[in-house]
Amino acid sequence: MTMLSGSDLAARMADLARTASAARSAADILDSVTAAAVELIPGVDTAGILLIRGSGHESVADTTEIPRQLDALQMTLNEGPCMQAALADTEIVTDDFRSETRWARYSPAVVDIGVLSGLSFKMFTGERTAGALNLFGFRPRTWNDNDIAIGGVLAAHATAAILAYQQGEQLRAALLTRDQIAQAKGIVMERYNVDDIRAFEMLRQLSQETNTKLFEVARKVIDTR
Repeated sequence: MTMLSGSDLAARMADLARTASAARSAADILDSVTAAAVELIPGVDTAGILLIRGSGHESVADTTEIPRQLDALQMTLNEGPCMQAALADTEIVTDDFRSETRWARYSPAVVDIGVLSGLSFKMFTGERTAGALNLFGFRPRTWNDNDIAIGGVLAAHATAAILAYQQGEQLRAALLTRDQIAQAKGIVMERYNVDDIRAFEMLRQLSQETNTKLFEVARKVIDTR
């Protein structure tokens, strides 16, 4: 891997930002982040992102199958750097899993798989979801400050992009809900010859009586007319 100069790194990060802003989905954003980690950080051979929701987990944006395999291993053993970064620490640095003592069962299992070093960075992904950007090397590596700084920037970039994407999705959902309620209200006004306020009250009353969310009542009205 060719070592990037400061200007090359800045240019690559700018490219990544443009890619994220043009990405059509959260998956596109995360794929660009893990690919950039392998490209930008010497010693990183594979990368992925672990998302933990309640008692379950999801592995996304893996550049190979190995991060997914390691995520499953950690969830089974209930220990490991990716879990620890996602749920507690901001960053976890492992230079050589062969001498790592923090995870008594996980570390030797990782060595058997062929992974000898790693970096994990916490991602603040949401109220009910914890996440971590996880980078692995097939050789021991004394990670330096530059490696850790780039990884931290990528994790922060992924977090910001995902939160922005989630906010956009929430806005689109809110606008769709508003439009559905307005359409349902119009149907009620026409069918029962009532005004705007009375139509909305009828929908709201039906929502309360059936313990159904208002937008679901509106959608049912639209579907059945």
